[in-house]
Amino acid sequence: MEVKIGVQHAPRELSVSTDEQPETVLAALAGAIKDDSLFILTDDKGRTVAVLASKVAYLDFTADAGRKVGFGLAASEAVTAQTS
Repeated sequence: MEVKIGVQHAPRELSVSTDEQPETVLAALAGAIKDDSLFILTDDKGRTVAVLASKVAYLDFTADAGRKVGFGLAASEAVTAQTS
């Protein structure tokens, strides 16, 4: 699932793809707000995002729509097709 984190006074949101359930992410944010500490979220590739919990404006949960395709993947497939 993808979690978009809106941060106060930041023009762009953070986007994190994670295997965590929404309830788990919300519980982590609630605990961080209660403790006035960092809200820490680790993505499915092991990268960590940390935001001061009091600065989180919103969380947006989006179901994973499958594998994302980038230009690099399309270019490598085209080269493979041409050499075959």
